[in-house]
Amino acid sequence: MPLPSSSSSSAAAAVAAGPAASPLAAVAAGPAASPLAAVAAGPAASPLAARSRGRLLRARSGHAAAVRCQRVDPVRLRAVNGSPPCVPLSDRSPWIPVTTPIFGDASIRKDDTRLRIFSGTANPSLAQEIASYMGLELGKINIKRFADGEIYVQLQESVRGCDVFLVQPSCPPANENLMELLIMIDACRRASAKNITAVIPYFGYARADRKSQGRESIAAKLVANMITEAGANRVLVCDLHSSQAMGYFDIPVDHVYGQPVILDYLASKTICSNDLVVVSPDVGGVARARAFAKKLSDAPLAIVDKRRHGHNVAEVMNLIGDVRGKVAVMMDDMIDTAGTIAKGAELLHQEGAREVYACCTHAVFSPPAIERLSSGLFQEVIITNTIPLKEEKNFPQLTILSVANLLGETIWRVHDDCSVGHAPYSTLDID
Repeated sequence: MPLPSSSSSSAAAAVAAGPAASPLAAVAAGPAASPLAAVAAGPAASPLAARSRGRLLRARSGHAAAVRCQRVDPVRLRAVNGSPPCVPLSDRSPWIPVTTPIFGDASIRKDDTRLRIFSGTANPSLAQEIASYMGLELGKINIKRFADGEIYVQLQESVRGCDVFLVQPSCPPANENLMELLIMIDACRRASAKNITAVIPYFGYARADRKSQGRESIAAKLVANMITEAGANRVLVCDLHSSQAMGYFDIPVDHVYGQPVILDYLASKTICSNDLVVVSPDVGGVARARAFAKKLSDAPLAIVDKRRHGHNVAEVMNLIGDVRGKVAVMMDDMIDTAGTIAKGAELLHQEGAREVYACCTHAVFSPPAIERLSSGLFQEVIITNTIPLKEEKNFPQLTILSVANLLGETIWRVHDDCSVGHAPYSTLDID
C-alpha cells in the first residue's frame, strides 16, 4: 500500500482538529486539503465541486476580513450546472468573494443550460426574435397534427431540471392554439421540467371575464384553470383585456404592458406635445388611456362614449373632451373587427381632429377590420406582433412594432428571480 502524502496527512490533521479549528486551517494544510482548491482548479473541476464551492463561500461570507479583490474578465465567468459563476481564486487571497453576474451580460447568459425556450406553431417568428434577443436558440420540438385533427407534441431534447418557457399565443384559430399550448405544457411536465412558464403574448377568451347577462359562461376563468391543471407553474401575458383576469389563475402571473414599445415609436415622430390628445375608444379603457396619456408628455384625455347593441357591434354616441385642431391618439388593448375604433375616428374627425392615430397591442383583425382601417380615417395604425399578421392583411397605413425585447427581458428577470416591479425595472410597466 502506498504511503499517504504529506498534503493528505495535513488534511487528516485539519479534520481531527474539530469544528473549533480556524477556517483558514484547511487552506494552510495544502492544496489537497483545502475545499477551495476545486475553485482554483478552473473549468476542469467537477460540477459537484462547484456546488461545494458555492456553499462554502456563502457560509463564510459573514466573517469580517480585509480582502483584496482581483478583477476578472467577465468572459471567463461560466455557469456550472446552473449555479452562479464564481471568480477563480488567486494564490494570495483565498477569501475572494463570489462575483454576481451583471444583469444584461449576454456573455454569461449564453451558456445558461438551465433555460429553455420552445415555440408553438401560433407565432414562431416572435419566439425566434425573443430567443435571438436573449442569445439563445429555440428548443427542438416536434408538433404535428393527425388526419383527424388531433395534436401530437414531442420534445426533441431533455428538459429535466430546466426552467422552460413556452411561447404560444391563443390567437386565431384560438381553440387549436390553446389546445396545442396545453399539450406542450403536459409534455414538459412529464419530461421532468423544473419550472414551466406559459408565455402567452395574446390571451384568448380574455373578453369573457364576467357575466354581463344571465346564464353566461366566464370562459377566461375556465381557460386559466385548464392552463393551471395542465402543469404550468407561471404565466407571462401581455396586455390582458382586463387586469382582473390575473385573479383567475391560481399560479403567479406576470402581466406586461406593450405601452413602452408604442411610446418609444411615438416619441420618434415629430409631433408637438401641445397638439396631442389621447382618446379612449370606450369607457372601459379609460384607465389604460389615462396611464398612456400620462407618459405621453402628460397629454390631455378624451373619452368616446359608445353603446353596444350586440357582440362585435358598436354605436358611438358622443365625445367627452376637446380634440379640435389636435392630433388624436386612440389607444386600446386590441382591435378585432375595428367597429369601435372606426366609429370613434369618424366622431373625432367630425369634432375637428387634425389627424387620428390608432394604437393597439393585439391586432386580431377579424373581417371587415382591414376595410375599416384602410378607409382613410387613420393617419397611421400602430400595432405589435403579439399576433402574427398574414400578408393579405397588410395595408399602407399599418406599422408593426416588435415586443420581443420586452418579453425577452421579462423572461430573463423571471429566470434570474429578479424583481420586475421596482426601479430600475419599472420602466417596462410590469405588474
